[in-house]
Amino acid sequence: MVTAVRPVPGPAFVAGVVVSTWLDAAPPAGLVAWMLIAHPPPRRPGESVERIETSLLGMAGGLGLRASSGRVPDIGDRLTVRGPHLVLDYGHPDFCLRVPRPTVRWIEYALGGGQVCLVLGLDAIGPGAGPEAIDRYLHRVTARDRALVGAPAVRRR
Repeated sequence: MVTAVRPVPGPAFVAGVVVSTWLDAAPPAGLVAWMLIAHPPPRRPGESVERIETSLLGMAGGLGLRASSGRVPDIGDRLTVRGPHLVLDYGHPDFCLRVPRPTVRWIEYALGGGQVCLVLGLDAIGPGAGPEAIDRYLHRVTARDRALVGAPAVRRR
């Protein structure tokens, strides 16, 4: 199967994504630092479900993510801690994504070499979704093969 190459979106698109982080025990892996990236439904002029999905697929390509139904690929040193901020290199040549409000424990776990799993969901999610809504979202997108995953590591300066 040939997959079309999509451009990695810039900061205007990335500013609208929903990002959530949490720590969770995931048997048999043990503790995992999770990061979810998704997008709310179209709400700005020129946005459409198709354009949003194309941009999300561009991010997935830039990150080297794969379908959640397969093995989670190691996508390399994509995370950087800059002071109190966590930054994700999502494959754009000039811009990164600043991850909003990860906990100190999440950052310390990732810095200590703990397992991190990034999930990019292709279906829309409401901004401000709480843990139960995120759990339902993850079950839905993985069951429908609408999630892409990868295991980023923390870049050492």
